[in-house]
Amino acid sequence: MTTSTKTIERPDIREDISTDDDTPKFFHYVKKDQIVESAVSGKMVVALCGETFPVTKQAKPGSPVCPDCERVYRSLRKK
Repeated sequence: MTTSTKTIERPDIREDISTDDDTPKFFHYVKKDQIVESAVSGKMVVALCGETFPVTKQAKPGSPVCPDCERVYRSLRKK
């Protein structure tokens, strides 16, 4: 009885959600008190996933959410 092993390549299935304007790929979870300050002053904020950026757009219902932020947020809500 012979056994052979094959390596199967898994395709990269991540979708590139690029947009024509300056809308971000994902919206992140940020502390509420930092959102307005950043929008007015341009000060950088730190999202739950660790990404830093200035707030320039507001998420609308149904907007894509950063999967890492979502994971952290859900783990915080259970406590």
